[in-house]
Amino acid sequence: MTPPIRFPGAARRTRAPRVRCLPLLALLLAGGCANVHHVEVGAIPDDYRTRHPIVVSEAETAVDIPVVVSDGALSFANRGRVEDFADRFRASGADFIQVQLPSGSMNQYAADRVSHDIVKVLKGRRIGRDRIFVQPYPAPGASGPTPIRLAFTTLVAKTGPCGRWPADLTETSENKNYHNFGCATQQNLAAQIADPRDLLSPRGVDTIDAERRTTVLDHYRRGERTTSEAPETESDYEW
Repeated sequence: MTPPIRFPGAARRTRAPRVRCLPLLALLLAGGCANVHHVEVGAIPDDYRTRHPIVVSEAETAVDIPVVVSDGALSFANRGRVEDFADRFRASGADFIQVQLPSGSMNQYAADRVSHDIVKVLKGRRIGRDRIFVQPYPAPGASGPTPIRLAFTTLVAKTGPCGRWPADLTETSENKNYHNFGCATQQNLAAQIADPRDLLSPRGVDTIDAERRTTVLDHYRRGERTTSEAPETESDYEW
């Protein structure tokens, strides 16, 4: 029986397409490991954190203290509002707080009298006088309880407005979440951030508590308990 005729380059020609497919196969495998949290479908990002990002920006925080013509001092209720605003100012890390008085209004002189009490309350909340700016704002001919405005500017974390519905919710053929999805969650998360600067860069590391460290090491060397004693109200569930 005559053996089949083999050509010298036949084996190389049959293996060549397989070799050329290896780089394509490696790219497909690498693509399967990509980060799916930032995939964009059409013009709308599929990730709600990208669609409703938390942005750190500069904004003014203010409160109005209404003043009537007959007021000669800061009322008890308004004193509480000023104290609360002073605490918010100190927690914000802002440098200056503004006390804006109406100028040219019917209650201009009453507002000037009340402003002295406001400054005293602010100083009583440990705000230095050099950080309090008292300045007028134009209110010519204004009647009624034209307010004294307390304001300061600082960094805030926030998202865009929620409640936008650019597409029909019943259209689910592409199996994508709707545009407003996750907006309220992002806004709630932004409202809970104590210092928006933490989103921009990490804080420095505090110094160690050397006294506490020495105490723990001494307990460890003596074979004693190194953790704090549990309070009497804590349950160990050993019933």
